[in-house]
Formats: sequence, C-alpha cells, structure tokens
Amino acid sequence: MFIQTEDTPNPQSMKFLPGQAVLGQGATGVDFPTFESAAASPLAQLLFEIDGVMGVYLGADFITVTKTEAVEWQHIKPAILGGVADFMTAGLPALAEGAARSDAPATPLEDYEGEDREVVEQIVELIETRVRPAVAADGGDIVFKHFEPRTGVVFLTMQGACAGCPSSTMTLKSGIENMLKHYVPEVVRVEAA
Repeated sequence: MFIQTEDTPNPQSMKFLPGQAVLGQGATGVDFPTFESAAASPLAQLLFEIDGVMGVYLGADFITVTKTEAVEWQHIKPAILGGVADFMTAGLPALAEGAARSDAPATPLEDYEGEDREVVEQIVELIETRVRPAVAADGGDIVFKHFEPRTGVVFLTMQGACAGCPSSTMTLKSGIENMLKHYVPEVVRVEAA
C-alpha cells in the first residue's frame, strides 16, 4: 500500500493520505487530542501507541498525526506509515460502531429561534462551504460551536493540524472573522472555543 504524506502549516502535524476512505465520503472528521479520547477509534489507539504521537485527526480520506516537539518526523514517520498501512490493509473500521462525534455544536441549531437561527444557519453554511474544505486541505478541521446573538461573537473549534498551529489565530482573525463579518453583518468577532 502506498501512502502519500503532506506537510501542513503546523510543523508538528503531518497529513497521511492512504489512497482510500478513512471515514468515508461525506463523513465529518473526528479529532482525538489525547490517548484517552481515542477509545472510540482502533486506528487512533494504534497511532497513539507510537512514541511521540500526541494527537490524531481522522478525515474522510486522510489522517493527520500531531507529534511532540521532542520527536523528529524522520524518527516516527516510518512507524506511522507502517501502522496505517497494516490497519487499512486489514480492512478494519477506523471508528468503533456507535462512536460519538466531536463535531457537534455546543448549542444545537434547534436552540436558536427566529432571526438568530437564520444567522446561525448562514454562519454554518459559510463554514461548511468555504472554510472547511480549505482547512481540510491543510489536514485539519473547524467546527462551529456557538453564536452569542447579544455580543455577535462566534465560537469555533480548530481540530487536527489546525489545533495548536502557529497560524491558527491568524486564520481565525484575518480569514474566517473577516469573511463572516462580510457576509453576516451580525457577526462582530470570532473566538476559539
């Protein structure tokens, strides 16, 4: 099995592309920021067993692994490639059946009413169509968590390579905040959740 790798804007994260579905097309990604959170994924558990791995993000057709600063990619990349190849060749599911997703909003859409709900629907649509594809290309994801109508603040969570990336604050403020403010005048500010 040939697995491509891509660097990400986060020097501690690398994107692994096995050339086949990881979660499947249309699936939203799942973030495992700790070993304990990986109980829902046999693949993430396997990767966390590699010394130096400190985060795993599973996307539709890619895996992003985040390492500790103390370890160099040249030392752990072969083990990650081998682990992913063995796992994918075995045809095992990346997620345990019934595993909970981490991309649910903190405030469900149903909790917003009237104009607030329309604003949130606009925000979510912009994130889904314009932002998520771009951050997925960099090995990460961004998830809408909450909108405060009184203050105009949108709370988002960065995942995968985007979590802890040196440029994530710039992405939130200069990119996403400016775009949301342009299309949705009710948005005043974007914050990391």
